[in-house]
Amino acid sequence: MREILLKPTLNKFLDFSSFAEEFILDENDLVLTNEPIYQFFMEPLQLPCRFVFQERYGAGEPSEEMITDLFADIDQDSYSRVIAVGGGAIMDIGKLLAIRRTGSVHAIFFKEAPVERAKKLVAVPTTCGTGSEVTNISVAIVRGQAGETTKLGLVSDLLIPDDVCLIPDMLRTLPYRPFFSSVIDALVHAVESYLSPSRATMTSELFGVKAIEMILEGLRRVSENGSEARLEYLDEFLTASCYAGIAFLQAGCASVHALSFPLGGTYHVPHGESNYLLFGKVLEKYDQIDPDGKLAELKQLIGRVLDCPSEDALEEMAVLEDKILPLEPLHKYGFRPEDIEIFADSVLENQQRLVVNSYVPLTRELIVEIYTELL
Repeated sequence: MREILLKPTLNKFLDFSSFAEEFILDENDLVLTNEPIYQFFMEPLQLPCRFVFQERYGAGEPSEEMITDLFADIDQDSYSRVIAVGGGAIMDIGKLLAIRRTGSVHAIFFKEAPVERAKKLVAVPTTCGTGSEVTNISVAIVRGQAGETTKLGLVSDLLIPDDVCLIPDMLRTLPYRPFFSSVIDALVHAVESYLSPSRATMTSELFGVKAIEMILEGLRRVSENGSEARLEYLDEFLTASCYAGIAFLQAGCASVHALSFPLGGTYHVPHGESNYLLFGKVLEKYDQIDPDGKLAELKQLIGRVLDCPSEDALEEMAVLEDKILPLEPLHKYGFRPEDIEIFADSVLENQQRLVVNSYVPLTRELIVEIYTELL
């Protein structure tokens, strides 16, 4: 079984200044980030790099149009290294800025143009959930042949960053809701990779289990001691997110991601939040269909961390998540009854790389059932 063993070099720093000094950031570096992050952590350092702010090209997750405009403004010969500092969107775009532009953005995502690495890539995550800093995937909202939008993942080992730099201090300015949406997103990554029936490896299980333990312990602390308790656990949350990324690099994500992609692509629900909306219901269906095997082991693991019987573990985890980040029905985000059939078809047509990793067969009937019950 194929495993990618920690291709990036992993680094950890106390602050951005220490990172900038160690990596000798200079005028040949293109720093992709968000303006508030730049103003708080970078502007005082007066670095000679070229800074590009994602929000100047559009809000939310990367889109085909956003990336195309970015490419038009940034000459690919004007920089030698990409420094991606931000959340999942920044990581996804940074990976694309590090490859050769062999075709249009559309052509690259629809595999009509090859992926070729051209630049060094350094990833500095500022959320504790994406895990994208260690993965071989870039996700964007793209247009199909009929003009419809959907989220697609471009997968290539050439997208894996050369260096990953973890700076827990950079989580301090992350607002409460995106902070915990990110944390739960990392938990989804760890759980889906752990349950993957075909691609799970020794590496994915090792890092996935550790990520689950660390995240649940962090959520438990916040639940007991209040939201400010997260500030004492920043290192652990960020490390756990990276561990979960390593796990799903090996084993892949599955049903939760597959079902959340049309929601994000159509209604622009943030990625971590859209995964959270589906997570509990998907696990509930898994438990109804096949409660034994690897799911039974997962329930034992969760029960051990949360100090509850394994048969109550999934429910206790859902209660803990809801206490920290109350769960909303899908219709609060614009989801309509007529979307159910359309989204089900979109999942089966566009997300097979995720569908194949489902713990139980992800049939159209099951997809419709999950969307309907969450409406």
